[in-house]
Amino acid sequence: MGHKLLLLTKANQQYRDLIEAQSLPDLTLLDDNPASIIDADIWLAEPKLAAPLLPHAKNLQWLQSSFAGIDALMSPRGRKDYQLTNIKGIFGPLMSEYLFGYLLAHIRGHRFYRQQQGQKQWLIQPQQRHSSLQGMRLLLLGTGSIAQHLAKTAKHFGMHVTGINRSGNTVEGFDAIEAMANLGQVLTQADVVANLLPSTPATHNLLNADMLAMLKTDAVLFNVGRGDVLDLDVLNTQLIANPSQQAILDVFAQEPLPNSHPIWERENAVITPHISAPSHPAQIVDIFSQNYRRYIMGKPLQNRVDFSKGY
Repeated sequence: MGHKLLLLTKANQQYRDLIEAQSLPDLTLLDDNPASIIDADIWLAEPKLAAPLLPHAKNLQWLQSSFAGIDALMSPRGRKDYQLTNIKGIFGPLMSEYLFGYLLAHIRGHRFYRQQQGQKQWLIQPQQRHSSLQGMRLLLLGTGSIAQHLAKTAKHFGMHVTGINRSGNTVEGFDAIEAMANLGQVLTQADVVANLLPSTPATHNLLNADMLAMLKTDAVLFNVGRGDVLDLDVLNTQLIANPSQQAILDVFAQEPLPNSHPIWERENAVITPHISAPSHPAQIVDIFSQNYRRYIMGKPLQNRVDFSKGY
């Protein structure tokens, strides 16, 4: 018996062409119409596009998310009677480029020297505590595949890397691993903090007023995980009080970030529109195709999401 695939993405034609080129056995690509929502047993979908249509998906067995973040499908009242898989394993290199691009620019004074050039001045940046990544302490909230890649890059630059996960269980490639319960204490020691955590009830507002107050006065904070892990209003107030702190923010609880939010105006904040690790359809179709071959052979699917954990 064949399988029927529904595409629910903003680049459906591109996905259709890529999937057809894979010549996957016993797979029919359905057209975009209401009947297809009922007929399809497999969806390749963006979570926000899929969520409102799930109640009508009578035959859905498996949904392959085209994103890593699947919080739109995690509503407590939402359906959980299908297999959900997401995208992992392709974002580490992209996230490394983003994080270390901004971090190096900050530490090496790119902005200062660009301003000096505009004034035709030959001046050295005033002495700051860190002028090199060597010996700096990086704290990664999360120890999954992206964090492991970042840790490897950080070690190349001579940084000390601590990872935080729920249990404090050892993960290879880090200098130290701490349990989430010790977050406050570890934040006081970190020069650079990067949030990579998914959105779950346990991570919501994890970086709140109490936790953000633990940061060093010249700490650099990256939010590249999920927006609702961080209290943006508190961070805004803190950046005003601590001009030597720096925040690089790529994800927000509300996207686009409303232009009325005062964080836009902070000189010591960098705001990017959720571009730190873009996923490319060709990579996603490769992951989907590998999973589809597992699916038709009855093998366990890769990157399966546990509805009870939310990731």
